[in-house]
Amino acid sequence: MISPKPKQDTKSNKNTLRSVSKKSLKMQFKAAAGFNLSRFHSSWTWRFVLSQSYSTNKATLINGSYSGGGDLKKRILKVVSSGVNPTRSVLENWVDEGRRVCLNELRVIIRQLMKRRRFGPALEILNWMETQHCSQMSPYDYARRQELTVKEHGRIEAERYFESLTSTVSLKAASLPLLHCYVEERSTEKAEAFMLKINKLGLALSPHPFNEMMKLYKATSQYQKVPSVILQMKQNRITLNVLSYNLWMDACGELSGVESAEMVYKEMLSNQNVEVGWSSLATLANIYKKAGLTDKAVLALKTAEKKISNSNHYPYFFLITQYASLKNKDGVHRVWEASKAVNSPITCANYMCILSSLVKLGDMREAERTFVEWESQCRTYDIRVSNILLGGYMRNGSVEKAELLHYRTLEKGGCPNSKTWEILVEGWIRSQQMDKAIDALKSGLASLKHYEWRPSPSIAVAISEYFEETRNFEKAMEFLTTLRHFGLANLQVYKSLLRMQTSREESPLYILEMMQNDGIDMDDETSAIYAGILHCEN
Repeated sequence: MISPKPKQDTKSNKNTLRSVSKKSLKMQFKAAAGFNLSRFHSSWTWRFVLSQSYSTNKATLINGSYSGGGDLKKRILKVVSSGVNPTRSVLENWVDEGRRVCLNELRVIIRQLMKRRRFGPALEILNWMETQHCSQMSPYDYARRQELTVKEHGRIEAERYFESLTSTVSLKAASLPLLHCYVEERSTEKAEAFMLKINKLGLALSPHPFNEMMKLYKATSQYQKVPSVILQMKQNRITLNVLSYNLWMDACGELSGVESAEMVYKEMLSNQNVEVGWSSLATLANIYKKAGLTDKAVLALKTAEKKISNSNHYPYFFLITQYASLKNKDGVHRVWEASKAVNSPITCANYMCILSSLVKLGDMREAERTFVEWESQCRTYDIRVSNILLGGYMRNGSVEKAELLHYRTLEKGGCPNSKTWEILVEGWIRSQQMDKAIDALKSGLASLKHYEWRPSPSIAVAISEYFEETRNFEKAMEFLTTLRHFGLANLQVYKSLLRMQTSREESPLYILEMMQNDGIDMDDETSAIYAGILHCEN
């Protein structure tokens, strides 16, 4: 590695470059065998060795952990936050100052940008890395670049990038994100064609692409295609992993029932290369549940509990959801208490999961205790958590408790969202407190400036019929005006108004015209009204 010259020589080097020809660049890399794409840090080691006369114009890339002479990460994150200059300009300025660029540091920055959902700047960094006379980036870099291309520019651009690659390493790394894109789009034809292509190229050497195909067949209910994928894996001597067995087991449960799924599970137990964990037992439990074998499902879940490590919360809350679906209150309580042994904070999402399960089971007392526990430790008041308890109260007819909870959330700084208003409106309609329902609906519609919320048509119909019953035509017309403003008017609302207008013995023609302007087709009832108007005019 050649370190950059001192900063004071930068200007003279640039002047020299104007009068002398550029020397040829020599690139060297050393690749370590056994690269694992799933690991964050690549085991590939590579760097640029640049001529002294060109060192101030091209990046000196090293494989260490620190770029030296400042904090590149801070510069990039600052520019990304401000949105003033492209990320590429920060890297170019850094190099022009004679500083080295560390690949691992760039990868850390890319990862942080992705966590912040700043996919564009992250992709810029990878593009810059690729243009720095680098004939071989690591597989990690190619995979990340393809993943970011899908996120930022879509499938077509990702296909172009894949076609532009030439080396086996880059093609293999970039193939999985593109296949995953087809799976996400539920594009069976494209996914199958691409799978054939990477098979011919000899790129499908791990279980991952085969698992993606089985995910696709599961998502599109083409379970009959899963066994052929497993057969191909075995013929190609591709080792099945835990996910492969779980997907196969699930497909067998859908196709042939419990016995077929149990046979797959037994094969999995006999495979010394696979460790049966909680996820496989949870999959088996779900198959039992669908078959109505509740006792077997509970037994499988209890066995799954013993397989959980205390490293993270996810397995616990997955099992909590399954116990709730089986209406097994003891299982929900037991796993909830066990989850507290994990040495990390319980998140809002975790609290939402346990609250939803408790409300589903009708265990409102425990739900209230859990909600108070969340309130005592939350830093910011997430209205989504309180909405779960609010919905439980309203569905149970505990309107007063729901109202008290609503006022309490407001006092604690909670900001109602569209779901809050929808819960309140529906609850007040069920309890025939129509004035409160109408006010809440207006508040919810006012929030449309910030949220894309569309209340269910049944809400608009219920309020229109209330005006019809109370014979308040003026309020009904005001309500229609509001609905039309947000594009929420429907046939049932118009029919309610038409009935009111005809009972007043006044012409409803202008209401029919509004209905036509809103693009709402007439049914037999409205057509009969319109025919009657024409008959009277003639």
